[in-house]
Amino acid sequence: MTHAQPGPGTSPAAALLARGPLDDLHAHLDAELPGAARAWLDQALAEAAAHPGAHGPVAVWELRFAEAGRRCGTAYADAARVLILRAARADPTALGRVYSQGTAAERRAVLHALPHLVPGPDALPLVEDALRTNDTRLLAAAVGPYAARHLDPHGWRHAVLKCLFTGVPVEAVAGLGERARGDAELARMLADHAAERSAAGRPVPEDLHRVLALTDRAPSSTPHSPDAPHGKES
Repeated sequence: MTHAQPGPGTSPAAALLARGPLDDLHAHLDAELPGAARAWLDQALAEAAAHPGAHGPVAVWELRFAEAGRRCGTAYADAARVLILRAARADPTALGRVYSQGTAAERRAVLHALPHLVPGPDALPLVEDALRTNDTRLLAAAVGPYAARHLDPHGWRHAVLKCLFTGVPVEAVAGLGERARGDAELARMLADHAAERSAAGRPVPEDLHRVLALTDRAPSSTPHSPDAPHGKES
């Protein structure tokens, strides 16, 4: 079985990673992985569930997390790592440790895991760190459902702009239609960015026009979450 190199934010399991539940993701990997990789993942999940805490300098599940790419292939590494994090019951402290010590691929898996494992905003520093990079696959993972729920309006708007700067497709931005709707400040930022590019003789990304069109729509009449955009910020 060959494992294609996925583009920013995409993989055979990317849609399931974004939507959940993780039981569906596990079933997908059971169906797609070859026998040896499937057996390795089953053992890794059992080890993580049996020994979720640290035992010695590095927990066993952290070792399995690191080797998932070699064992399951690039296309399924993110999904396998997310399942290992769930089995290990990784809390924000453990997620932060794995993220800070990990490769870019391992950090991306942590970001994908956040909406499944962290109910509140405790892991926002990881999202904010990823948004400071120019790694398009990290950025695509950082603007997923966790950011849609917990980034404040200022941070979320700048995340959208960062996607436009770096060429990350805006389809990667979870909750884009809801959060951009009626957002006058985001519209102003987009218009300024478009004007700057035009003045420099550079093309304006089509995605910018798509997001700008979303801001023209009236806000939903349903109540917004505390993290939803509201009004113009100073």
